[in-house]
Amino acid sequence: MISTLRRTALTCALGALALGAAACSGGGTEPTPPGRAGRPAASPSAAKSPTGPPTLAPGPAGLTPVFKSAPKPKERTVALTFDADMTADQGPRAASGEHFDNPQLIATLRKLKVPATVFMTGRWADEYPAQAKDIGADPLFEVANHSYSHYAFTGDCYGLPSVPPARMRTDVERAFTAFRKAGVAHVVPYFRFPGGCYDKQALRALTPAGVTAVQWDVVSGDAFATDAGAVTQQVLGGVRPGSVVVMHCTRSAAPTTERVVRAVVPALRAKGYRFVRVSELIGTVRKP
Repeated sequence: MISTLRRTALTCALGALALGAAACSGGGTEPTPPGRAGRPAASPSAAKSPTGPPTLAPGPAGLTPVFKSAPKPKERTVALTFDADMTADQGPRAASGEHFDNPQLIATLRKLKVPATVFMTGRWADEYPAQAKDIGADPLFEVANHSYSHYAFTGDCYGLPSVPPARMRTDVERAFTAFRKAGVAHVVPYFRFPGGCYDKQALRALTPAGVTAVQWDVVSGDAFATDAGAVTQQVLGGVRPGSVVVMHCTRSAAPTTERVVRAVVPALRAKGYRFVRVSELIGTVRKP
C-alpha cells in the first residue's frame, strides 16, 4: 500500500501534469516534510478571551503556537477543515472559467448539519466575496486565515512560490483585510500555513499577528483525486478522537470532496463521532 506521504505527493504530481505547473499551488494537503515543522516543546494551555474564540498560549521563546489535534479528548470529536485555496496569480485562470469555489460542498455540509472550519485565502475571498460572506455569516462555520497569496512561508514547499520573511505578517494581515472587505462576520484567529510548511523563522514572523497555527493529523488526499472511495477510506482509516482532517473547498483542485463528505459523515457518526469546529478542539487543550 502506498504510504500517505507518497500517495499525496503522487496525487499532486499527477494533478500538476493535468492542470499545468501551477496545479500544486492549489493543493496544501501534503504532510509537513520531516524536519520542516517544529513542534512546541511545551503543551500550551488554551486561553479564551471574553469576546473571542480560544487560542493557544505562545510556544517556546514566544513563538506562534501550533495545534495539530486534541490530545486525549473526553469524547469522540473530529474537526473537518476545508482549505479554500487560490494563489495571488490565478486570476486569469478564474477569469477563463476555472472554479476555485465549491458551493455544492458548502450546501452538503449545511444539509448534513456538519460544523466546519474553512481556511480561506484572501485571494479566494476577493474572487468570491458573496460566498465568503455567506460562509462567514453561517454559525455552522468559522473562517480562518490561510494567507492572502497561498505562497509558502518556507523556501522549499512543494514548488510553491515563497513569501519573504519580512512580508509574512503583512500577507496574513492582508488576508484578514480581504475578509473584512467581503463582509465575513465569523473570523477566528487561526492560521494554516500553505502546504503545511513552516519553520522557526515563520513562527517568529507571525508572533505579532497573535494567531494560533493549525495543522492536521489526517490527510484526506482529496487534492486532484478522482477516486472518492479511496479518499473516503483514507479519512475513515485515519480519524481518531480529537482529529483534524484537512480537505479542500476548490472544485478544480478537489473534485471528489463533496462526495467524500457525503460518505464520511454518516460513517463517522455511526461510530459515535461528533463533528466540531477547530475552535472547540482548541478549547479542550489544557496543561497536564
